[in-house]
Amino acid sequence: MKKNLLATFFLLTVMASHCSAGDIYVSIKGSDRASGEENAPVQTIQRALRIAREWRRTSNPKADGGITIHLAKGETFVLDEPLYIRPEDSGMPDSRTVITGATISGGMAEDTSAQNDYPVMERMLAFDKEQEQIVIPAASLKRYGITDITAADKYEMVVHQRWAIAILRIKDIRLSGDKAIVSFRNPESRWEFSHPWPQPVIGEERGSSSFLIRPIPTPSGLLSRLVTVEGSEFGMVHDISFEGVTFENASWERPLKYGHVTLQGGFPIIDAYKLTENEGTPWAPTLENQAWVTRPEAAVSLTYAERVDFKDCTFTRLASTALDYAHHCNDAIIIGNRFENIGGTAIMAGSFGEGPCEVHHPREYTNTGGFVIEGNTIHDATNRDWGAVAIGCGYVRDFTIKGNNISKVNYSGICVGWGWTPENTGMRNNRIIGNTVSDYARVLYDAGGIYTMSNQPGSLIEKNTVSAPYPSPYATNFRAFPIYFDACTDGYTVRDNSLKVDPSIQKEKYGWNTPGPDMVVEK
Repeated sequence: MKKNLLATFFLLTVMASHCSAGDIYVSIKGSDRASGEENAPVQTIQRALRIAREWRRTSNPKADGGITIHLAKGETFVLDEPLYIRPEDSGMPDSRTVITGATISGGMAEDTSAQNDYPVMERMLAFDKEQEQIVIPAASLKRYGITDITAADKYEMVVHQRWAIAILRIKDIRLSGDKAIVSFRNPESRWEFSHPWPQPVIGEERGSSSFLIRPIPTPSGLLSRLVTVEGSEFGMVHDISFEGVTFENASWERPLKYGHVTLQGGFPIIDAYKLTENEGTPWAPTLENQAWVTRPEAAVSLTYAERVDFKDCTFTRLASTALDYAHHCNDAIIIGNRFENIGGTAIMAGSFGEGPCEVHHPREYTNTGGFVIEGNTIHDATNRDWGAVAIGCGYVRDFTIKGNNISKVNYSGICVGWGWTPENTGMRNNRIIGNTVSDYARVLYDAGGIYTMSNQPGSLIEKNTVSAPYPSPYATNFRAFPIYFDACTDGYTVRDNSLKVDPSIQKEKYGWNTPGPDMVVEK
């Protein structure tokens, strides 16, 4: 009897082992003609995904307990093209696909994208919308290394615009006494001078807007996209996890081709003009700010994705957005990751009204929800586009942003909401709990350690610790706050937060801009 029981136990153990044996091994020393077993690894992640896809398509028992793609520890997988993950690569809720270990890189160029040097800027003298020119002190040209103005087209100007920046490729420079008159290439010149807000200011509370001039960077040779997770309305990508993977070295090429004129949060303007009649929106007649925007480049981008998670990963040396759940994404877990040396936004999620509609006329864009963003460390983000943020969420619902540690960002820390509207857009039940935000607003003001916008019923800001804003030497006003309720924020309960103020910067804990009637805020 005992022998039969032992034999049965042994048989069941072997069967269980067989059913959970969904392991595929990948090494740069392997071969894509190999089987993918531990002693015969394949060479590329793409090949491993194809094996996993075939297992699921043919109902191979190896997929029954989930599939783990093991990237060889200590190796760097340098991509020639982005890694694409499509609906056919999906796992199942009880049989997920996990990609774990190693590094995924966009190249091995020496210039690995991000710029850590703190900017040294000067105040401009005039901003001429009619002539599409910026006037600066002539003495600043030598300071920025321009000794031959006939070679001015080899330089770009970075312009401080209160809560956003512009990067303008210089067309020419003309000297007039102790002044230098700078004009710019198109299309960015048209966007910069046609768009009414934000633009540089002259003589505001703390003085005129600032600028710097630097050589136009040479292309880095890196990929701008490392991973594309792309479903569609006909099929979602679902039940995939990245665990313990490092994503590094991605470029940001848009400013080299088009300049970079932004509306807010790092979103590039692609068209802009001013209305002459019937200005503004029904709820804000003075909101005259016609703009169409596009999404910033992202190293890892997801659309039409459900339960696609990132756990204990590292994102570093990425020149624009690091991780972007663009639209139609649900039930993601982003937990325990580290973001460092990021040029733009570290974590972005939800629609921001990018095309085909004008950005200030909201629709029912809230197709992204059910996220948990927890326990992530974000340090030194926004170091290429100073107007980007640490965590930026647009039209989203049912988000929990909890226990994250954010430091060293040049604009706002955690931003939730979009649309500048009191109307119902589907945003709701967003919870910002127990986060720590410090060393924010290093360059740009009109900022918040925590920043919200528009109507979000049932939402909560609770038990966060937020320092006073950084005393930026370049800000043109004093509008920076631990928590900033921007245009038409409504529906939040705000309680039990530890908020610091610095009387030399701003005495108030909260910034207000037309708050709604359903705000409950502790004093």
